[in-house]
Amino acid sequence: MSVRLLTSAAALALSAGVASADYSLTILHTNDFHARFEPISKYDGPCSAEDDAAGECFGSSARLMTAINEAKARSNNWVLVDGGDQFQGSLFYTYYKGKLAAEMMNQMGYTAMTVGNHEFDDGPEVLRGFMDAIDFPILMSNADVSREPLLADVLQKSTVIEQNGEKIGLIGLTPQDTDELASPGPNITFTDPSDAVQHEVDALTGMGVNKIIVLSHSGYKVDQQVAENTTGVDVIVGGHSNTLLANDDDNADGPYPTVVNGVQIVQAYAYGKYLGELNVTFDDAGTVTEASGNPILVDAAIGADEAVAARIAEAAKPLDEIRNKVVAEAAEMIEGDRAVCRAMECSMGNLIADAMLARVADQGIDIAIANSGGIRSSIDAGEVTMGEVLTVLPFQNTLSTFQVSGATVMEALENGVSQVEEGAGRFPQVAGMSFAFDAAAPAGERISDVMVGGQPLEMDKTYGLVSNNYVRNGGDGYAMFVDAENAYDYGPDLADVTAEYLAEQGPYAPYTDGRITAK
Repeated sequence: MSVRLLTSAAALALSAGVASADYSLTILHTNDFHARFEPISKYDGPCSAEDDAAGECFGSSARLMTAINEAKARSNNWVLVDGGDQFQGSLFYTYYKGKLAAEMMNQMGYTAMTVGNHEFDDGPEVLRGFMDAIDFPILMSNADVSREPLLADVLQKSTVIEQNGEKIGLIGLTPQDTDELASPGPNITFTDPSDAVQHEVDALTGMGVNKIIVLSHSGYKVDQQVAENTTGVDVIVGGHSNTLLANDDDNADGPYPTVVNGVQIVQAYAYGKYLGELNVTFDDAGTVTEASGNPILVDAAIGADEAVAARIAEAAKPLDEIRNKVVAEAAEMIEGDRAVCRAMECSMGNLIADAMLARVADQGIDIAIANSGGIRSSIDAGEVTMGEVLTVLPFQNTLSTFQVSGATVMEALENGVSQVEEGAGRFPQVAGMSFAFDAAAPAGERISDVMVGGQPLEMDKTYGLVSNNYVRNGGDGYAMFVDAENAYDYGPDLADVTAEYLAEQGPYAPYTDGRITAK
């Protein structure tokens, strides 16, 4: 054999070795499931059995199980991960807390998930119970839990899994303002997401791990910032902003994946309506050389897994009496979509704020302020059941009444519109007042033309307000209400108040009237 032939043979062997070092992985992912164990309507609320039979529903644990199993069968190497917020959003969570979510996720074979802010809605206790029930790690890197005995030494920042002979690093991320969004308690401190991720990346790469996936419940905008601000991250599986990234949908918020600084960012809307499926190829150095995929619409074309459907039907039995009760009628669809209500006046926001104010108007209350983050669904036209109302208002918040100055009202409104460009839940829906805002102005200088009862807001005057106990105690950034005068947080449940107000109206005609104006 000549030297040239030897050289060619060695080159072929080397190139074959490089090719064989490529590592392909399918990342299946969900986010913001919010206890939607049953099929949902096109408005993300409950879907009737008749509409489901007609093929007009989406999601459900039973269909999601089928979609996951079919996707697993398409790949010889997969992980199944979740971007947080399994908790909260239907009577299932109210009744079972995290138990049913743990059961379903174990059955579906999840590899890992991150902590969403709603995982803290009932404090560290319920999160810890969920952690004890799941067969996979739940992660959160950007928080110090060392002073919280229920989570210290149990809740990991990151983890390493071994799969098909390769190590994969997984890092969790939760909103930095979770202390404002939920109820984590006083013992947990949340920190900057980029710094936290880089710290874990450095630790993982120091262990020889060169394939790193961040499970981020921080929103599409923050995910892009983390990608830009860090090195060593390969993929970010997102959540929190309910963003649809897709390549074949005109309503998508961006491409799937969105690539920033070489990082592949994906997210799959919410409520189990989609299953994300990203196919990634890494070279031997852990660099992503190819990434492709798209979210799978979980619609009627995907058959329901019979065993899961039967289990969910069984779990639903204790809830049926409550949620099937018809409490009112809607003349038209009542708009509660988050993309609308977190940016402008919406008919669901008006309904809720009007109901709050009507309930306490005889107590010297002038103004109602509702956080749009508390509005979780629309209601379609026709009969309105208590289950639908509870899907819109699932948090068991109570009415709170209190007194503040006009200056504090202005401060609250500024807070409410301070993150409108991010679709933040603090956006205020109001009654008894009107205001204008300019989203192009600096945060803190956006509010103008505030009128209360037809009169200009007076900064030194005392006003009576009604909100919910979450907002009154500083949730969604409303810290200016914490020390309010004559605060009473133990009024009736907001869902009951809204249902009773709806019932009093006859067929309710949803409306907007210009009480909130965008300049």
